[in-house]
Amino acid sequence: MKTSDLVAAAIGNTFRSKTRTTLTVIAIFIGAFTLAITSGLGTGINRYITETVASIGAGDVMSVTKTQENTGTGPVPYDPQESTVAGGPLTGQAPGSTLDAISAADLDTLRGVDGVTSVEPTLRVQPDYVEAVGGTPYRLTLGGFTTGTTLQLAAGEQPVWNSAELELALPTSYVDALGFATAEDAVGQTVTIGVTDAQGVAGTVDATLVGISDAGLGGGGAGSANDALTTRLYDIQSTGLTDAAKDSYAQATVRFDESTPEGVTALKDRLAALGYDATTVEDQIGVFKTVIDGIVLVLNAFAVIALLAAGFGIVNTLLMSVQERTREIGLMKAMGMGGGKVFGLFSLEAVFIGFLGSAIGVGLGMLAGWGVSGVLSGTLLADLPGLTLIAFDPVSILTIILVVMGIAFLAGTIPALRAARQDPIESLRYE
Repeated sequence: MKTSDLVAAAIGNTFRSKTRTTLTVIAIFIGAFTLAITSGLGTGINRYITETVASIGAGDVMSVTKTQENTGTGPVPYDPQESTVAGGPLTGQAPGSTLDAISAADLDTLRGVDGVTSVEPTLRVQPDYVEAVGGTPYRLTLGGFTTGTTLQLAAGEQPVWNSAELELALPTSYVDALGFATAEDAVGQTVTIGVTDAQGVAGTVDATLVGISDAGLGGGGAGSANDALTTRLYDIQSTGLTDAAKDSYAQATVRFDESTPEGVTALKDRLAALGYDATTVEDQIGVFKTVIDGIVLVLNAFAVIALLAAGFGIVNTLLMSVQERTREIGLMKAMGMGGGKVFGLFSLEAVFIGFLGSAIGVGLGMLAGWGVSGVLSGTLLADLPGLTLIAFDPVSILTIILVVMGIAFLAGTIPALRAARQDPIESLRYE
């Protein structure tokens, strides 16, 4: 019997017991469907994260802080030579905490590190509010916008970092709150930012709203100010501080000339040896990727469990088939079919069942994923443009089908071996 004949016979034998085969295929379908959805979820979100990192730019920028001494839960010894700054949303530390500050001497040290092209202190500005003319004030947080950063914009332009004008970009959530009809209407308007100095005196700064940023992983929930506006706010905020306090910074922005991951890692190691922690934009957003990968892994584990359960269904289906076809097996072996071909016949039946279940599961999973993504993109995820929640990669889809077929083959080896080892004479006598 040729290989093509074996395949044709295996496909035909699969449908001898339609009910049994259908139930087994359904069990495989559930596992394959779940794997397709969870895999698509991971692909969609990770693709969005990757595209966000690429669109943000600033691939040659690091945020550098002093390495914090780890003392567990105990008190930290006081060093009068070390200055500290308060933690907050711009420092990556919890509010109310403190961290070692970057001093002018630290800035000089960083400038001397091999691979560093420029170093600028990051001014930690914490404004009180922002309001349109005659409008209601709303709390405002300024994000880590810096030179080389690219915002994802819904309207207008991003602030020009080195412009002498006081320029600001706000998220789309501020458009209605500040009384503007559309994002386009907000562009070009003057807004007032409130800030309090170290002596508790409130001050204000007027700035031009040059852009409206989309929400997203790239800091879309915070405002973005250019260097001139940041400096003006910082000057007001630091009024009343000592000169030493004014020259203490939560972190520094370091630009570098390394273009390879290995080069970036080597630069981080050089900075770590000097007592500094460095993170890139990709490092910061990579945290999201790690969390998503962990969630997808757990969901995939449940799908694999379902497939293993379906594997037992294949074993049961083929064992019953072997039992029912005992005389037929004896006749085939008596006519010269070897044990290897008998094994191949039943193995092909198992693989075909696996293919049916996986193909149907993956196909319907893709249709469901596209449908859900389309609905969510226009409703709950409308504020995250460019996010396709569930996306499918051809390699991943093919891998799922092959893995399921592999599981089916392994499940089919037990009944296939039993069929291959049957004695033809005893089989022909079977009633």
